Amino acid sequence: MATTPLVELRSATVVLGGARVLDGLTFTIAVGEHTAILGANGAGKSTLVKLLTLQHYPLADGDAAPIRVFGRDRWDVFELRAQLGIVSADLHDRFVQGNASGVVTAIDAVTSGFFASHGIFAHQRVTAAMRAAAGEALGRMGVAHLAHRPLAAVSTGEARRVLIARALVHHPRALVLDEPTRGLDLVARHHFMERVRAIAREGTTILLVTHYIDEIIPEIDRVVLLKGGRIALDAAKAEALQPAQLSDVFDAPVAVDRGDGYYFARAVTRPR
Repeated sequence: MATTPLVELRSATVVLGGARVLDGLTFTIAVGEHTAILGANGAGKSTLVKLLTLQHYPLADGDAAPIRVFGRDRWDVFELRAQLGIVSADLHDRFVQGNASGVVTAIDAVTSGFFASHGIFAHQRVTAAMRAAAGEALGRMGVAHLAHRPLAAVSTGEARRVLIARALVHHPRALVLDEPTRGLDLVARHHFMERVRAIAREGTTILLVTHYIDEIIPEIDRVVLLKGGRIALDAAKAEALQPAQLSDVFDAPVAVDRGDGYYFARAVTRPR
């Protein structure tokens, strides 16, 4: 029996400030198809994430819906966030800064995933089951000992793992990672991505949006290269992560190495 795709884009265009930030994107990602969206700064990656999470809406183009998420073109945003977990460096910054009620502890950050809010507020009804699920999610990420610590008082790597727990607390069907290792050191990045690999192997679909080639975990088999708001290439990872393809996307000569299932790219100085 066919499975409803995670996302379907059909000539999806987003215009911001009079500019076409995304221009005619068409692709389908199946549930279970771990995929990376790769591009340089300004390629439209952040706008694409906001499109998928319904923070931006594409231009209408005829009768066909330009975007469907899990087979639907209309969603209550809070309902969608229970199906689509999000982890990003920007989200991290908002939690670390706290909210109108003050600092946000790890347990409150994870529990707030049930409400798609940034922390817990007085009007929200938090049940014992929610608290128990939040504690279990923290334990799954190896940060249960941080439950009552403010996110501003823990390391960046620890806080990012708390955000994974928040994204997974309601068992979403897919996890969207938007430049998830920004600000992490070498060891913290490794530990973080190992957690992501385990999540992928357990069956949660991973959609990684990044400009770092070495974030693309071995479990990801498909890469969509984005350039200037358009798809430059949509192909298997081994084809997409070639020097010629990456050099075109990043507008500079790029060399590629490979090891332990990962790809590593570096800029190459042109001979004078």
